[in-house]
Amino acid sequence: MYHILIADSLPEDILAKYARSKDISIDNKAGISKEDLIKIIPNYHGLVVRSRTKATADIIEAGKNLKVIGRAGAGVDNIEVPVATKMKIIVMNTPGGNTIAATEHTIALLLAVLRQIPRASMTMMEGKWDKKSFMGHEIYEKTVGVIGLGKIGFGVAKRLAAFEAKILAFDPLIKKEVAESIGARLVSLEELLKNSDIITMHAPKMAQTLNLINKENLKLCKDGVVIINCARGGIINEADLLENLNSGKVAAAGLDVFSAEPPTDFTLAKHPKVVSTPHLGASTEEAQTKVADMILEQMIEYFQKNTVRNAVNYPFK
Repeated sequence: MYHILIADSLPEDILAKYARSKDISIDNKAGISKEDLIKIIPNYHGLVVRSRTKATADIIEAGKNLKVIGRAGAGVDNIEVPVATKMKIIVMNTPGGNTIAATEHTIALLLAVLRQIPRASMTMMEGKWDKKSFMGHEIYEKTVGVIGLGKIGFGVAKRLAAFEAKILAFDPLIKKEVAESIGARLVSLEELLKNSDIITMHAPKMAQTLNLINKENLKLCKDGVVIINCARGGIINEADLLENLNSGKVAAAGLDVFSAEPPTDFTLAKHPKVVSTPHLGASTEEAQTKVADMILEQMIEYFQKNTVRNAVNYPFK
């Protein structure tokens, strides 16, 4: 019998779907504290997390019987993958499960920024009718730079094409033909920064992308550039962004992700030129159902059939 621990909230209907899987027991302990998790993790062969639980080295090392850590979502930056790899623990994710949700949230955030929808809505709630303060901008015929043309970046670029925007894309791993298939032009990062009216981030968080948008790169941008980040906190240097918002170099920003979540300092999130959301990119009922279904199916398939799907660290080196 294999035992799987659910550390973060998953839809009840998905848990019920897999509750009677052969030779598998699933314990739902959503919201469990780190201290309690360390105490009981030795009893489990599988651990499922979303973004709340951080699978840190001490948790992983305490999991003497762990064989799989599953992330109900795409990003695994909340899992210490090298530690898991060292212990021969497979780390699985669910790429594509929340693509539509994150794609649509990016477009929603961009429109909210350009049309100042949150601030305008607040004034209406105060009983005010203030049209003059909220002159907006259109996406139509703007040059939009998409950094990262993976599944979400590709989806965003495809939708921006429907707005008749001019799309530049930077992704060193993507072929020119892929970008051109949706009307995007593949360019260098420098060219994208210099020519974009709007820049939207869709790169993974890694050593090469940490602080990718910083003080020096922002100098290359157009005056009045708009920046959107629904990817990962830390890709944009928040202090440098704040400085450029204050100076007017950056006209506005839409941020769904932050370096610390929740932020230890809400100055950037509360800035009058920023529309911010608490990491809602994947937070749709449809996406959460899909990624929960995918990760449990993958883990149970591994335990029952020894089949590995969507592993980020396997085969072990």
